Amino acid sequence: MTDGWIIPTQIFDGGQLLDGKAVCIAGGQVTAVCGLADVPPDQPQRAVQGVLTPGFVDLQVNGGGGMLFNQSPSLPGLMTIAAAHRRFGTVALMPTIITDAPEVLAQAAQAVVALRTLCGAAGLHIEGPHIAHARRGTHAAAHLRPFDDVTMQIVQGLRAADVTVMMTLAPEVVPPDRIAALVALGVIVSLGHSDADAGQVGAAFAAGARSVTHLYNAMSQMEGRAPGLVGAAINSDAYVGIICDGVHVADEMVALACRARPVCGRMVLVSDAMPTVGGPDHFDLYGQRIHLRDGRLVNPEGNLAGAHATMLSGVQRLVAHVGLPLEEALHMAITAPAALLAKPHLGRVDGRFANDLFVLDTSLQIRPLSANIRHDIA
Repeated sequence: MTDGWIIPTQIFDGGQLLDGKAVCIAGGQVTAVCGLADVPPDQPQRAVQGVLTPGFVDLQVNGGGGMLFNQSPSLPGLMTIAAAHRRFGTVALMPTIITDAPEVLAQAAQAVVALRTLCGAAGLHIEGPHIAHARRGTHAAAHLRPFDDVTMQIVQGLRAADVTVMMTLAPEVVPPDRIAALVALGVIVSLGHSDADAGQVGAAFAAGARSVTHLYNAMSQMEGRAPGLVGAAINSDAYVGIICDGVHVADEMVALACRARPVCGRMVLVSDAMPTVGGPDHFDLYGQRIHLRDGRLVNPEGNLAGAHATMLSGVQRLVAHVGLPLEEALHMAITAPAALLAKPHLGRVDGRFANDLFVLDTSLQIRPLSANIRHDIA
């Protein structure tokens, strides 16, 4: 990309949409963000129509490009998935391994360690197998199990390799002392696929859990006299992930949760994407064929099996159907997940590579700022 100054209509730099700003690109990297008056008049300048923004950060990606991570827990599998999602503006993601045999989890761990050796960036979201049978959704019942030393040893190995680990578990399956041990290792513990009551959820938060996985889906619901995980999550100061595809959660319920949170900035958009993103309209999971029908991915039992969604489509829906300001939608898709990962640089423009930046036009379609492509995993 040619060095010089980019002058977009607006810039989203993690906190708010900024007017009257310019971005200096040198050597393919942003070296300065400043006011228009500070742009040297003798240097190349290019006006860009639209909002300049960092790429999206997705904490829950099961697959993409026809590849399911559970079926190909390998470095090539990771790269295929990352490439598929970059086409839709996601530059950092947490590949997600769902409930499976212990050896599949071990292979996934080896893959992300190899990725870290290759490019210095890696993470893994372990969703299950330590979840509630009653709230397992499409997760295979045969692979559910109590928390054990096998999982702990794999997690310890990942953390020793400085891999970011997020783990979705049910607090009625994994006791508070085990949650505290995971947190002490630096694991981001997220509550989900759970039938827990509010007391069990509160104990998990007290032990250090600080996230909730896909709010409303696969968890104990909110009732007048029983908050369940839904109510406890909304009332908490935890980061709360939510799928916004018009299928998993009604738009009105997304809006309600966003309005009701006691701490601003803790709602996190996730895709929960499956191989159909950038791939064919079907894939196999646990030996069953999953089909995309009317925007829904369903297994033979009729249960939802992940989402045919991207972070971009989620942002578009948050604005067009949920009614959020673009600034808030971008915060959910970029800033909040970056903060949960303790990687705030992912939410900023300054210092980023130009090919990690995108331009959103007035119809919320994206185009890359740079034609050069890299594949990052958070």
